[in-house]
Amino acid sequence: MSRILVIGSSNTDMVIKTKNLPAPGETILGGTFLMNPGGKGANQAVAAARLGCKVTFITKRGNDLFGNQTIGLLMREGIETRYIVKDPVLPSGVALIIVDSTGENNIVVASGANSNLMPDDLPDHLFDCNKYEILLLQLEIPLKTVEFSAAAADECGMKVILNPAPAEALNENLLKHLWLATPNEIEAEELTGISINDIYSAELAASKLTEMGVKNVIITLGETGAYLKSGDISELIPGIKVEAVDTTAAGDVFNGALAVAIAEGKDLKDAVVFANKVAAISVTRLGAQASAPYRKEILF
Repeated sequence: MSRILVIGSSNTDMVIKTKNLPAPGETILGGTFLMNPGGKGANQAVAAARLGCKVTFITKRGNDLFGNQTIGLLMREGIETRYIVKDPVLPSGVALIIVDSTGENNIVVASGANSNLMPDDLPDHLFDCNKYEILLLQLEIPLKTVEFSAAAADECGMKVILNPAPAEALNENLLKHLWLATPNEIEAEELTGISINDIYSAELAASKLTEMGVKNVIITLGETGAYLKSGDISELIPGIKVEAVDTTAAGDVFNGALAVAIAEGKDLKDAVVFANKVAAISVTRLGAQASAPYRKEILF
């Protein structure tokens, strides 16, 4: 069984479904309220576990009800949780999410203990060679922890995948340790300064990222698909059009599925095709982790 290490955030998502997203200063009446486990790291870990990978997840959570619930839910997914750290002071992370009738969303995150996950919280033996095939990272934890983890994993031969979300500038010392970066259009523009509005600009941004040190690049473009830059391959891999209900976890499910496909030995093009299928299912469902499909649901 393939082995994936995910280091990142865990949150409790509080979701309200509305007809329209509110304008600044506007109060509107919403409909359905849901409280679900979330956080980019946890979402990606659950997505990978449901697709059949052995997943170890590391996060930092508060000594509170939300933190205790997080551990229980992750264990039920079969995820290894023994390295998760409990913060004695900061609360567990929470996210407030509004989803409109088209599936678009606004999200505000209070990071809590996620913001205090430090390199010292990671056990020394975590990056032993041959322990994991993939390290999957995001940017909802301190950047110095991301940088430390990427360098350590790269040094021992793991394939390091960074989903650079939320968007922020990154230094080339981190980028050179990445086997794969998976920004969306906004994140790619933050990293490269290139505004993405068509396939040509996506190609320019992907090429610049490889010039900055990233070995492979996938820029996700929503329902349009994903632009892949890998060696001599530069092409758009079309998405799968579905009627979206909630796009909150689409990127996280895509990244979790992508990591699984790569760990199983698929080439990058086939991995993107697989991840597109999995993400397309997720957007037809409400919730973050709740939307991630199981392997038996994926039609090949």
